[in-house]
Amino acid sequence: MRITAILSGLSFLLLGCSPEQGADQTPEKEALPNIVYILADDLGYGDVSVNNPASKIKTTHIDALAQAGMRFTDAHSPSSVCTPTRYGILTGRYCWRSKLPRGVLRGYGRALIDQDRTTVASFLKKQGYQTGVVGKWHLGLDWVIKEGVEDFLNAEGTDKSEFGIVTEMNPDLIDFTRKPTDGPLQHGFDYSYILPASLDMDPYCFLENDSLVAIPSDHTPGNDLNTGYTEAFWRAGRIAPGFEMDQVLPTFKDKAVSFIQQQDKETPFFLYLPLAAPHTPWVPTPNYKDSAGAGNYGDFVKMVDDQVGAVLKALSDQGFEDNTLVIFTSDNGPFWTPALIEEYDHRSAGQLKGMKADAWEGGHRIPYIAKWPAKIAAGTTSDATTTLTHLMATIAAITATPLTSSEGPDSHNLLPVLLGKADTIPEQEAIVHHSSRNFFAIRKGDWKLIEKRGSGGFSKPNVITPEPGEPVGQLYNIKEDITETKNLYQEEPEIVQALQALLNDIRDQDK
Repeated sequence: MRITAILSGLSFLLLGCSPEQGADQTPEKEALPNIVYILADDLGYGDVSVNNPASKIKTTHIDALAQAGMRFTDAHSPSSVCTPTRYGILTGRYCWRSKLPRGVLRGYGRALIDQDRTTVASFLKKQGYQTGVVGKWHLGLDWVIKEGVEDFLNAEGTDKSEFGIVTEMNPDLIDFTRKPTDGPLQHGFDYSYILPASLDMDPYCFLENDSLVAIPSDHTPGNDLNTGYTEAFWRAGRIAPGFEMDQVLPTFKDKAVSFIQQQDKETPFFLYLPLAAPHTPWVPTPNYKDSAGAGNYGDFVKMVDDQVGAVLKALSDQGFEDNTLVIFTSDNGPFWTPALIEEYDHRSAGQLKGMKADAWEGGHRIPYIAKWPAKIAAGTTSDATTTLTHLMATIAAITATPLTSSEGPDSHNLLPVLLGKADTIPEQEAIVHHSSRNFFAIRKGDWKLIEKRGSGGFSKPNVITPEPGEPVGQLYNIKEDITETKNLYQEEPEIVQALQALLNDIRDQDK
């Protein structure tokens, strides 16, 4: 219902006809675009040099993508950590409405997306698309439990969310010789090649079409465990024989390029490419040493940039470039501490306050670039406030297929902005952010309300308990104060009241 009002006007553009054509004429239908969605992992807004000229990293290919398309300056992830953002992208639904209202899954967490929930992939598949995912999944897999383990839900080592989903379990309970019963193939993907979770969480292994490429039968003691979750950090756990951390990114690049090369011109395709970098471990291959500033992190970002370039080249080489919508973004802000800023003189989040996991802007304002040569004007910039849950409604508009009331309930159509026909997103009343510590924030126009005090994430102070007479939350005019330095919570009580009421209304909606 959110997009019905604009579909009639867009259908003439998207289907290649004009209002003057009579009903008895049957113009040739314009081909649906291919869609490639590249999701970096923990890449900061300020890492991308087109966003931040002071960046110590020259992101040549990402910058070129921006020059050929539209760059957004006010795009946000729905959460400031991994799993909930990925859920929001694929379902068009805020993850705090799911069985995981806070936090992330681990490598042995159970499948988060309900099997009857429409995803971007299942929606596009119904429109005739070939669909593929290559990269970091982090949405849970239903690993098969060994025979004789009757009550694995209450076994030692099993962790559950407050709504009962298993977020982690003892791998000794799992039969790795059998294929998981719920993975990407159960959610609309024709092809998948995935890492189960983050590259610093076991099991360290690949699954192709929901089957293990190699059983994680070896053990790693972990690495750089004393670095404060930086450098080449990964946790101890199961690992597949021959699995090498620094080869994960090249492997994903090769699989993505192969997927593109196997497509034909008659069938549109959707490739979801959630990279596992530059999230820890920071493991650039030796040929990237000192290719950028900011140490191993900078070199790893440079490697990510080149992988993006390889995918774009594959699209061009196969003749897909003109009618392919490429979206490049990140799942949340960077893990980049004040100590790292001082050490490398590099601001991964640019001028923004905070970092990954925070309710502050550095936790969720992200790079976002869209290129579609057939439709999007090159070299354009948009200041429209947007969030990653909007993919679902946007592809519905592109395919001229209305969503049902249960599909993409937190998604709004970005297409008018992409086409240069609107400066803001129609029917978007506000966007909601969610931090790792369950801090909610709402953004409407220039104003941003955070319900509590502190970052709500990794930055210090995490949580501030207000003294009597102090503000209990945070209110910022983001247009005038993008660095969130002046809390206007007590000076603007009417704005606080209105935003709080709107946030409560959004949360109370049954979706």
